[in-house]
Order: sequence, then structure tokens, then C-alpha cells
Amino acid sequence: MKLENALKQFNPKTQTFTNVPPATASDSLSGPDLAASMGMAEAEAEFGMGAFLGKNGISQEDGLRTIERLTVYAMKNAGKHVGKAAGRRMAHCMVTLAKMAYADYCQSAGSTSDCPHCQGQGLISKVHEVTTYNGYVGADGEEKIPPVVENQRVYVLCQHCNGKGAISHRCRCNGTGRVRDLEKSSLLGAPVDKTCERCTGRGFKRTPGTTAYKAITALLPDLHERTWNRNWRPLYELLVTKCEQEENHADAVFHRITSR
Repeated sequence: MKLENALKQFNPKTQTFTNVPPATASDSLSGPDLAASMGMAEAEAEFGMGAFLGKNGISQEDGLRTIERLTVYAMKNAGKHVGKAAGRRMAHCMVTLAKMAYADYCQSAGSTSDCPHCQGQGLISKVHEVTTYNGYVGADGEEKIPPVVENQRVYVLCQHCNGKGAISHRCRCNGTGRVRDLEKSSLLGAPVDKTCERCTGRGFKRTPGTTAYKAITALLPDLHERTWNRNWRPLYELLVTKCEQEENHADAVFHRITSR
């Protein structure tokens, strides 16, 4: 069984009103069996199970514990150039990198973030000319009283998020990671798909490294972008890869346990 299928253990079961009995096969796992299997998997792959449960919103404590493990891992794998640039703020910088890397790991095609243009409000405040009085035109067509126009602050719909207040991280492939290959489709006369080049098959846009760079420069204002790309960015990407590797290890352990 895949680890993703174990998430149903944490979701409430809906009552069925049909005459179809539930699955009673001998190879199906009950609730206690799933809980025991997850406990055994966590004993062998504690890092991966904690990262997976925190990623899916099952346990907030596991998410915080994963950030602590990432921080320790970053401290051990940080190069001497990173430590020299961080100085006394080394621990604080590693905690920031761990938080950013874990947030990047938790992203998916369904993830959203607040619109940076309207700060999640869906409306933007602007100063416009507003006609407070339309004036008066006499029966002879001559303007008797001119209109009154004042500058007032009004709220208009945010065009970047269309008033939703949130921006989706989903790629142009609609989260599938596959797009239509027009050249091969026209040659073969049949639809042919290929891996999306923008997201490399992930289905969503990853957090750019510049975001983590801005977070670090708030602590180290003298850190140049060239130094970040050469010494710090590989460490940041290593933390994201570490979470993915540990989750894959936990998935393999859980599949082995449930296949017995």
C-alpha cells in the first residue's frame, strides 16, 4: 500500500445507504491495522513520516519537528564559506533556510498564496475622480450649475487575482505535469504528450530561490547574490531534496510493512 492511501485513516467515513456490503477481503487493512503499520513505519523512518504527516496537515507538531531536523541537517552540511558569511547569525540563518525549504517541499498543485498586489484582500485602494453632484442643466440646454468632482479613495477589483485574494501555484499544465507536443502530434496525426518544461513534471511552480535569498538578506544585508548562488543556494536545494528523499524512504518502508 502506498503511503498516500493511508491518509484515509485520518478522514471521517461517510455513512452509506446502499445494500452493498463493505470490503471484507482478507488482504484489506482495517483502521487499527493501518495505525499499527504507520507506527512501525515511523519507528524505521521517523524523518520521512514526520515530513509527510506535516505536509498533509495531519500533525502540526510533526511539521515543527521536521523543521528542527532540517535545521540540524543544514548545520552539519553547511560549508565553511556559509559559516564564514553567517558568523554569529549562523543558527538563525539555518532555521530560516529550513523553514523556507520545508514550505517549498509542502507545495503542491493545489497550493495557493496571498496575492502580493492586494495582500490577499482582493481589492486595491486607489484615488479616483468621483462625481458627487451631476450638476443642473436648464430646459434651454444651458448648464446652470456645474458638476462637482472630488478626488476620493475607492476600492477597485484586483486584476492580478481577479478579486480572489489568492494566487494558485498550479502550472500551465493544470497540475498534471504533461502538455501536448504539437510538433509530434502534427507529424503522427495523433495526440502526443510530453513533460511540461516549465515545471519539469511537478505540476506546480516551485518557490524561486530569490525568495529565500531575500529572507536571508534580512539577516545578512551584506550577502551578495553571487555568494548566495555559489554557496547558499545549493544548501537550500539540498534541504528540499532531503525532505523528498526521506518521504520516499518512508513510502518504501510503509509499502514493505503492509505487503507482508
